[in-house]
Amino acid sequence: MSEDGQRIGGLTSGLALILTSEDQRESPQKSHLISFFDDFGYQSVERTLEHIFQLPYKSVRPLPTPFEASLIHSILKNDICKFRDNQDAALPNRDGICITDSGCGPHNVTIDDTSICGDIRIIKQPLIIESQAMFSSVRANACVWKGKWMYEVILETSGIQQLGWATLSCPFTEHKGVGDAEDSYAFDGRRVSKWNKEAERYGQSWVVGDVIGCCIDLDRNEISFYRNGLSLGVAFDNVRKMAPGLGYYPAISLSQGERCNLNFGAHPFNYPIQGFYPLQSPPTVNSLATHLLQCFFRLLELQRMEKADSTSVEKLGRLKRFAPIKELFQPIAHAICEEFFCVVDMELGGIEYVCWGPLVSFLMDAFRKQSPHDFESLDGVIDLFLEFQGSRMMFQHVISSLSCSCKIATLVLTECPYSGSYSYLALVCHILRREELMVLWWESSDFDFLFEGFLSRKGLNKQDLQCLMPSVWWPGSCEDVSYESCMMLTTATLSGAVSKIEEMHRKLCCLVIEFVPPITPPQLPGSVFMTFLQNLLLKNRGFAEGDICRWIKGTGTKAGDDVGFLHRAGQRSFPVGLFLKNDPHRTDISRLGGSFNHILNSHPANDGETEVFQWEEGCMDDEETKVTHSTRQKPCCCSSSDIDFTGITKDPIQLRSKGSRAYCSPLPDRSTHVAAECSTGSLNDDMVDKASSSDQSEPEFSYRPLQHHLRNVPKRASHLYSATLREEELLDAMLLLYHIGLAPNFKQASYYMSHQSQSISLLEETDKQIKEKACNEQLKRLKESRNGYREEVIDCVRHCAWYRISLSSQWKQRGMYATCRWIVELLLVLSKMDSLFIYIPEFYLEALVDCFHALRRSDPPFVPSTVFLKHGLASFVTFIVTHFNDSRISSADLRDLLLHSISVLLQYKDYLIAFESNAASVQTLPRALLSAFDNRSWIPVTNILLRLFKGSGFGSSKHGELSSTLFQGLLRDTCIHDEALFSAFLNRLFNTLSWTMTEFSVSVREMQEKYQVLELQQRKCIVIFDLSCNLARVLEFCTHEIPQAFLAGSDMNLRRLTELVVFILNHETSAADAEFFDIRPLRRLGQSQEKINRGMILAPLVGIILNLLDASLDPEFQNDLLAVFASMDCPVTVQCGIQYLLEYNWAGSLRGNPSSTRLRQLEQFSGLLRSRTESREAEKLISSGEAEDDDDDQCCICYTSVADAWFEPCSHTSCYGCITRHLLNCQRCFFCNAVVLEVHRNDEKTL
Repeated sequence: MSEDGQRIGGLTSGLALILTSEDQRESPQKSHLISFFDDFGYQSVERTLEHIFQLPYKSVRPLPTPFEASLIHSILKNDICKFRDNQDAALPNRDGICITDSGCGPHNVTIDDTSICGDIRIIKQPLIIESQAMFSSVRANACVWKGKWMYEVILETSGIQQLGWATLSCPFTEHKGVGDAEDSYAFDGRRVSKWNKEAERYGQSWVVGDVIGCCIDLDRNEISFYRNGLSLGVAFDNVRKMAPGLGYYPAISLSQGERCNLNFGAHPFNYPIQGFYPLQSPPTVNSLATHLLQCFFRLLELQRMEKADSTSVEKLGRLKRFAPIKELFQPIAHAICEEFFCVVDMELGGIEYVCWGPLVSFLMDAFRKQSPHDFESLDGVIDLFLEFQGSRMMFQHVISSLSCSCKIATLVLTECPYSGSYSYLALVCHILRREELMVLWWESSDFDFLFEGFLSRKGLNKQDLQCLMPSVWWPGSCEDVSYESCMMLTTATLSGAVSKIEEMHRKLCCLVIEFVPPITPPQLPGSVFMTFLQNLLLKNRGFAEGDICRWIKGTGTKAGDDVGFLHRAGQRSFPVGLFLKNDPHRTDISRLGGSFNHILNSHPANDGETEVFQWEEGCMDDEETKVTHSTRQKPCCCSSSDIDFTGITKDPIQLRSKGSRAYCSPLPDRSTHVAAECSTGSLNDDMVDKASSSDQSEPEFSYRPLQHHLRNVPKRASHLYSATLREEELLDAMLLLYHIGLAPNFKQASYYMSHQSQSISLLEETDKQIKEKACNEQLKRLKESRNGYREEVIDCVRHCAWYRISLSSQWKQRGMYATCRWIVELLLVLSKMDSLFIYIPEFYLEALVDCFHALRRSDPPFVPSTVFLKHGLASFVTFIVTHFNDSRISSADLRDLLLHSISVLLQYKDYLIAFESNAASVQTLPRALLSAFDNRSWIPVTNILLRLFKGSGFGSSKHGELSSTLFQGLLRDTCIHDEALFSAFLNRLFNTLSWTMTEFSVSVREMQEKYQVLELQQRKCIVIFDLSCNLARVLEFCTHEIPQAFLAGSDMNLRRLTELVVFILNHETSAADAEFFDIRPLRRLGQSQEKINRGMILAPLVGIILNLLDASLDPEFQNDLLAVFASMDCPVTVQCGIQYLLEYNWAGSLRGNPSSTRLRQLEQFSGLLRSRTESREAEKLISSGEAEDDDDDQCCICYTSVADAWFEPCSHTSCYGCITRHLLNCQRCFFCNAVVLEVHRNDEKTL
């Protein structure tokens, strides 16, 4: 006990360091290095060193006092020598491989330039290659003939690539590559096939960022492939053995524009496969460098434990084994780093390999992959590394490695929310807070490439989604009830992980935006970022999933801005000169008025038009309905309402296409009160309320201001954007990146939502048929079909859920809504200036429409449809109704895009009300629709008119049909007051309906001649028939609302109408068509089997006849409907057609039950027509002899009227009705094809 007391008095026992007293807490530096220990105290310094360097117990002799750094070097030297001896004995046997020196060294594996067929370029060292020919192939400079070997391919694109192995006998041509010959084997994930002369189904589809492992086992004669470390199975067995030196070469074939990153072993494999060796052996220094870094990490762990905020008992339990580390840390760490830098410099390529592998792993472990991160330890490591000369090159490799890791990082459900690329982004954001490292990155030639890599996010295929979402549920499904809660939990977890990654994207972009490059002349903040955007646009590649959209919100460059750019009230401005600049990345972008060069020559801009254009927010809206950031009612993007919009309606997805269904679960979102942005807050406030993934506050994480020490960096200065980054320019770049990168993803999401609805309908219909207890054989087929439909539904549900997670969070939707408001105001303001409007890039309009419909279809809905337009986007309706027929927009596709938007929106009651309350819509839409009914746009115009007329025709149901009496009246007034416009519209309507019915009849006969119903022909018939029905309904509306067009004045319109009615009746009652209607069941996609209902086309015909009969009672109308019908050349056909209409089963075919009164009216008309026809036939017989002498006076076109008109200049004759009708569509003579200048009637009247 006396000895113990002496040790305690000398602070040699661990009990003396129990931190229970206040004195000890106030003076934590009172620790001593000791070289001996007892069972209850600290281990000695010697034992601590043994732990750090993994030395045998008591191998370190008692140390002298004081402690000297030279002792650490001595230990390291001895340890290094032993390590090398052990390593030499453990080197793998590399017999079975031959590497040809291609100028890069005898042990370096690279592509063999002499084997290239096509055009393959190295985009970035070491081996990112791209095919610039239609089809290119290449081999490596290494071949293997025995053993187990592999190489990795990182996909930069996901198109057609054939990756594998080939011998020298495999010919490479413009059409044949790897896998197209006997001793050639390849895998193509785009086509999901393996290739060896012939293609067979194999593997999984691949996506950008996938790491494909290509393995050959010549001991078992097998070739296999791995995707992200997971085996796709043995692709080829019985691979032919080759003689030494004549083995299999790594080989790839790429289609044009395809890129990939080849790693034969120059970098550590991302997914090494046990038992397989890299073609290029790793540097011999790698193992030793890894050992030194492991020693360093154990030293850091001891430091962490000593600094841990734990109880004294816990500290005793941790520290009683080792001496206090504070005074040991610096000399040991410095000695380890010194040896580390010496080791990696010993071998060519050693530093690159070590940095891409063990060094990045060490930094990640020191930093901690998950929050809370250990910023202090990482800062200490970086400070120590920067003391050494080779640290700049080392950090260049580290940044490159982290960028590559971001591109290939996959989300793992069990690691969420700190999964995917989060940890790499968090690490690089902290590293780049240092001025010298940010400058180092910016000076590198790969700055843009690496920055793009950081902002990338790996895609997912079907199998990836299956792993992330193992349990799937949707409303009405028969799956396990527990799946619903499981899926909700999964989507919430994945949403949290995506939010963490997006937060890091934003922080990295903030660092780059705030970075001021140290060059002369001085640059302003944002110049580097704008240069990056310009270069990215020049490449025209975009982002895989719209990463710009994730981090753009909340970034800014102007100090003192109080509100987010898109949420500012009051005056807005835009530098119109941005559209007029002759920049290389903008001149090839199509403009509304055509190509840039053409507009510049035909409409040169004035100098005054290049200035900043200003307007007041909401200036294009009605004062009564205006909603701005200044009004009491805020726009939807800045609403502070706490209402849960997803709970307002029972069906939260009602805004999508009819019948669309999708699983909808709420996603966790930031509890932001965006309305505050309209008055207070900072430019970055929009993101402040996002849960932080670090243990540092936002100001602490922001970029450290650079010192004002400028130096020349001529390498990048010449390419630098010289002006400050304006917010309007950032918006311009964001729109283009949205258009080329993100809009396709929203369209894909819409496809999956629609396909999910169709698959659910088919699944439910199949379940219904199974319950009806069909026969055994049919039941077997139904169950097989059900399994297929179920798999389709599950796949669609997973895709829809992923798109909701990655695209549809509330903060993104608010940003998209604000962007729509801003752009539509800009377009409306500039539309008042012809000379500027035509210069607007087409992608502005396309991005506006795409963004609007993406919000409208969002699941869950962004806001209810009742306020979607009313609270901020009423101007969108104004723009589309005033510009879908704007001749200044040269692209017909763009005009069709606007017209289609109108057609889609009018399907929904809330949007129809918005159109009816919009002044521009009421004023311009009716006339514009009639004008736009031409050869190209007649289908969407017909759909729009039909939706406005629904429920007003014969046999139509008045209940549940969406129509607009307001627009019906406006259309009627427009037709009455503009006879020329209506006459042109009616002529095109007659011609189009005649063409569609002819096409339908031809399509029916084609199907009957082939004795089989193909799905494509089936759908074609359905589409053409539906279009014919719609056109007939429009014609029915015209006879009801504007009967004077047929019954007053010339009877030409009435005759054309009558001929068309008879023509349709003849087709519907003909033997061939009737047989088709009776026995050929057609199935609309996603619906149960049904026959085409001929009542759909017959009902508007009845309505046309009845409308004209009712109007004929007006004495002002002189044209005789009965006489025109009776004058048709085929009286029997007309009578049969009318009789068929009377006998048709209307109650069984139409939802609306026509009244018996109206059908009796048709029956009376049939009787009168029969009498009139008989009388007319009798008159013909009596007058036939008298008229023989007058044949020369008959019209040789219709043979029913007198030729009372002659034409100039050819003097040919016909009846006035025939020539007038002909001139509606053609201005040339019937007989000689001369251009008709004038038409003279025998009564001296001239047309």
